[in-house]
Amino acid sequence: MSDINLETATLAGGCFWCIEAVFNDLDGVEDVTSGYTGGHKASPTYQEVCTGQTGHAEAVQIRFNPEIISYADLLRIFFTVHDPTTLNRQGADVGTQYRSAIFYHNNEQEKIANEVRDEIAAAGLYEHPIVTEITPADKFWRAEDYHQEYFANNPNQPYCAAVVAPKVAKFRQKFASRLKSARGRAAN
Repeated sequence: MSDINLETATLAGGCFWCIEAVFNDLDGVEDVTSGYTGGHKASPTYQEVCTGQTGHAEAVQIRFNPEIISYADLLRIFFTVHDPTTLNRQGADVGTQYRSAIFYHNNEQEKIANEVRDEIAAAGLYEHPIVTEITPADKFWRAEDYHQEYFANNPNQPYCAAVVAPKVAKFRQKFASRLKSARGRAAN
């Protein structure tokens, strides 16, 4: 497949290990890269981002085929795989680096992000208001190599076993028909 047909989404929803693991499974997603965005320091390291002093969020950049999965559907899934109502935190992970954010790449993505956020809020899925920031995409800094495919490569690491694995299992159950493996089953 040519990159010409692919689009980019950049999302932050807590630890990037969780978000990357979920979106890697989705049919129509060609690539997910963990990294840092929304901050003020060039070429930040994981250790620097973890201090909360660089302004960056742990984020993922998703290359997807909009003929298979729409940007709006990516966002609908995003809003269900993390808690968009907690400011600067996801569970025990606390700090601005764990904020919920959509970094849009063009005016159409901004419009869709606002529409989907309003749709999710109106659906009453959450008891508290959604605090997800919707902001223009900034320079995306690829995280260190060991963060890429982290859950796939380290499923028994304690954080992965306790936090990532349950999120991924819940996601796979809820969105079974949207998984890459479902496409293969449908073709048979």
